[in-house]
Amino acid sequence: MIIDAHAHLVAPDGLYAFRANLLANGGYHFGSPKVSDDDVSACAAINVAALDEVGTDVQLLSPRPYQMGHSMTPVSLVEPWIAAHNDVIARTVAMHPTRFAGVAGLPIAHGQPVSHAFPELHRAVDDLGFVGVVVNPDPAEGTGVTPTLNEEYWWPLYEKLIELDVPMQIHSAGCYSGRESYSEHFITEESIAILSLLRSDVFARYPELKIMISHGGGSVPYQIGRWQAERLLPLLGGNEDEERFEVSLRRFYFDSVLHNPASLELLLRTVGPDRVLFGTERPGSGSAMNPDTGHHFDDIKPVVERIAFLSDADRRAIFEDNALAAFPRLAKRLSRVDA
Repeated sequence: MIIDAHAHLVAPDGLYAFRANLLANGGYHFGSPKVSDDDVSACAAINVAALDEVGTDVQLLSPRPYQMGHSMTPVSLVEPWIAAHNDVIARTVAMHPTRFAGVAGLPIAHGQPVSHAFPELHRAVDDLGFVGVVVNPDPAEGTGVTPTLNEEYWWPLYEKLIELDVPMQIHSAGCYSGRESYSEHFITEESIAILSLLRSDVFARYPELKIMISHGGGSVPYQIGRWQAERLLPLLGGNEDEERFEVSLRRFYFDSVLHNPASLELLLRTVGPDRVLFGTERPGSGSAMNPDTGHHFDDIKPVVERIAFLSDADRRAIFEDNALAAFPRLAKRLSRVDA
């Protein structure tokens, strides 16, 4: 089985019109999106066709991150907007239960405690049957005021995720700093997420916490030599008796959304095939045709199949087993669907 652990909703225009209405009325009238079953079905068909074209069996769908609007004002808009996104994902999954599973967006907003998102978290997992959550580590979206993931602000979320037995996918969203686009911000925040967590005692406090870092870990695998050296350098607070950085790095899962064979090979050599989940973000920013290969950049399956140092067991882990380990509710859901 080929499980794509990183993908986003192909949504009808009516969903985005709902956001426009929310912004226009300032949150005085929430209402609900005007999205028909035919609209959802048409978008789902586009996504299924994209899966069939490259041989993917199951895809995990989350809201398209740059559209999640965590920094919208007034802050009361964030919750109904995220909930509307989750509802359309749930409807998509219901139409194609053997092809999709839901990964919920959370209405985490600057200035509110993270626990404000818990009602929607419970609704998504307990009522809608979602198997994971996508977490924006910078809900202030580039303004430099969000607590990093090692800070106590986030600890109640970690406890809740362990209680519900769902992992979190770290994936930044919008960016309004004026210095970087949202795509550049993805890589920045994913790197900060890893480094801040590994400088902290979060994994000692929460050893059962499951985290998947999007886009192959941001810049960290590419820059690993710097972090290995700093871990050992007394001048920078390092200690030769500390756990090696490359060992600590394996506390995370990573996806394969890199769109470049050499980059994916580096990730696999750095963290090991048992920590990488197949992911494509297809259809999305990688759906352009690569003139060097004749495949779309987000057609990553043949890239994995051609990596010579991987064994058959390694490929099975990347394509299926690691996703089932990282997403326990997915494993249970697929066993029910198969039955």
